Amino acid sequence: MNFPPIGLAIVAPGGYALDGEQLARGIARLEAQGCTIHNYYDHAATFQRFGGTDEARLAQLHAAARDPDVQVVMALRGQYGISRLLDLIDWDLLARSGKIFCGYSDITALHMGLYAHSQTLSYAGPMFAGDFTGDELQPYTVEQFVQCLRGPVHTVEGRVEGEGARNPVLDVSGTVWGGNLAMLVHLAGTRYFPSIDGGILYVEDVNEHPYRVERMLLQLLNMGVLEHQQALVLGSINAYKLAPTDNGYDFDAMLAYLRHKLPIPVLTGLPFGHIPVRATIPFGAQARLQSDGTRFTVTMRDYPTLAV
Repeated sequence: MNFPPIGLAIVAPGGYALDGEQLARGIARLEAQGCTIHNYYDHAATFQRFGGTDEARLAQLHAAARDPDVQVVMALRGQYGISRLLDLIDWDLLARSGKIFCGYSDITALHMGLYAHSQTLSYAGPMFAGDFTGDELQPYTVEQFVQCLRGPVHTVEGRVEGEGARNPVLDVSGTVWGGNLAMLVHLAGTRYFPSIDGGILYVEDVNEHPYRVERMLLQLLNMGVLEHQQALVLGSINAYKLAPTDNGYDFDAMLAYLRHKLPIPVLTGLPFGHIPVRATIPFGAQARLQSDGTRFTVTMRDYPTLAV
């Protein structure tokens, strides 16, 4: 695994672990790599669908940020929960801590809030319960995280799939940002939605029909967000069900419409989202996106790393 020997905190700002017994396996795996694990999550203290009460989950996040022996704060899992904490989080504490906060899905709201508050960068990357506690690790997912931590440059490659499918040919640079599309739109109009000009926006989602994805992207368009971006890169859009009433309207139909409607290039094939094999993307890094039509690379720099 070649994991760097770091202090890693586990916090549960959202959901709880579905299998508490697997936590020990994940902790042992990382400890065997020389990591020191600081587990702030108490599986016995789960509350409703959350990894603790709002007060307890907030306390986990703040305690990890204050811990001088922690370099990385990793979410246990996503699901739902950050939204209930946004107005309670001590954003100054998190920004001053110098920690790398990591997760995806629901944790998108944390990335957005941190950047909106103080342009503090974080990682759209793995989560403990989903990526380190299972029967098998996904080498690409782990390697992406480790490579990003080591820095100083991190690269993610993508490619379009499907016979005859093409991406736009382009070479653009800007601030890379995004995450779960539903969470982005959820924060629209709030102080947790950062203003980013000339950015490279990436999005993913799960259990959202293509028409809902289209509707959310049109909301970003009508807000004036997309016209200020260099490109839109789609990650995984999965686990939805089409219906007979769609009458031919599917992901490809949605994509064709978006490419006609949106004022920026739209690419597909980013290995990011609710999938086992997933890239790590430093939210807020300076990035260069290069596409030849079938393959593309996103090269990122100027983001927090570990001195290892």
